[in-house]
Amino acid sequence: MTANTQSHSGSGPDIITFGETMALLMPSGGKGLEYSSELHSLFGGAESNVAIGISRLGGKVGWFGRLGKDPLGRMIFKKIRGEGVDVSRAELTAEAPTGLMMREVLMGKTSVYYYRKNSAASQMGAKHLDEAYIAGAKILHITGITPALSESCKEAAFEAVRIARKHGVKISFDPNLRLKLWSIEEARPVLLELAKLSDIFLPGLDELKLLYQTEDWDVIVSKLRELSAISIVKGGENETYVVTSDSVTAVPYFKAEYVIDTVGAGDGFCAGFLVGLLKEYDYAAAVRIGNLVGSLIVQTEGDWEGAPTWEQVDAVLNDVKHIER
Repeated sequence: MTANTQSHSGSGPDIITFGETMALLMPSGGKGLEYSSELHSLFGGAESNVAIGISRLGGKVGWFGRLGKDPLGRMIFKKIRGEGVDVSRAELTAEAPTGLMMREVLMGKTSVYYYRKNSAASQMGAKHLDEAYIAGAKILHITGITPALSESCKEAAFEAVRIARKHGVKISFDPNLRLKLWSIEEARPVLLELAKLSDIFLPGLDELKLLYQTEDWDVIVSKLRELSAISIVKGGENETYVVTSDSVTAVPYFKAEYVIDTVGAGDGFCAGFLVGLLKEYDYAAAVRIGNLVGSLIVQTEGDWEGAPTWEQVDAVLNDVKHIER
């Protein structure tokens, strides 16, 4: 990443996101990792998943992060770029390798194994941020995975938020709580502080129960209303909730015809929701788009491969029938 100080206002991406993206290996044929002789080579990362989802829906989006200057890093860089995402601020570095994760689904349960310690992504810091690039966007989307990776990554996350607030860029924050990275006691103060600094807070209901240490929905709503952000609560019982200072609006899910891989559903939701906001939909209508995108992604294997185009979303919304031949 270069410290480019040229302003990109008006010509750069509308939405910018950054963070860790790792290579992903998955066994074929539904076998466990230790019994499979073939592995599919894919990649995934919450922020790049969102970026690809936004691009497929027609949004102008940029993603940056640090990848190893190795075959896995080059593969990821090229594929994200090939999806129409601006990667001009991403960096391939010889200082550290690209992170790796392996995933298997056995008896309906997903297990993920991470090999990310001392990866290129974990060494990202505030010095790798381009202030003008962030300043030129309408929305900065971040997740709670980044500050969990290392102290320098935490500094980068808070500095990006500071830059966005300085330049009037809206901040979208998905806590994406990962208890394999840090304990809830470590995560709670950091994630709640980022929520306070955000304009749009995108937690899951289970995450809120852990962060606020309560199962009581009314208490959770009262806590969310202490924030200046609009809160979009995912993972309700067949619906997503829009929580404002004076209302709670429930938006029903779209039922998936079949479920193949649930990983990436939340990232797909964020992509659809943020594109809805770019299209100047109200919050409930943008959530409806997010719900639909999430339901489509779970019907395909992989973190982002099932992300739909806007034409596909529009066809579902308008009940356009598929013509096979």
